[in-house]
Amino acid sequence: MELFETKTFKMHSGDIGHWKIECDALTDADIDTLALMISERFNFMGVYGIPTGAVRLGKALRKYITVGSDNFLIVDDVLTTGASMVEVRSKVNTHHNIIGVVLFARTLPPDWVYPMFQLWNK
Repeated sequence: MELFETKTFKMHSGDIGHWKIECDALTDADIDTLALMISERFNFMGVYGIPTGAVRLGKALRKYITVGSDNFLIVDDVLTTGASMVEVRSKVNTHHNIIGVVLFARTLPPDWVYPMFQLWNK
């Protein structure tokens, strides 16, 4: 399995894509390092990893929870349209500041979502 794959597939949005970022190819060590990188940028009192791609990342981030923080993280592996992030944000019942973090953004993300790596064209 490769991180970047050339193939035709149906994206979560329902559109057809011709290349894919397969984050299942990331090792546990990769995920741990990405979690550390995120924790160096944000403090947070809780985290939710969007299934299925970001469950491992969500678990890896739990060790960086900061007591007293007012931020709650929603994380995902790949953002294509942003619909999953917006949907989960609308369901999170919290009075905390919600911050979205994605490993890869295929398009311009909503202004409250921060990509680790950006792949969109201007």
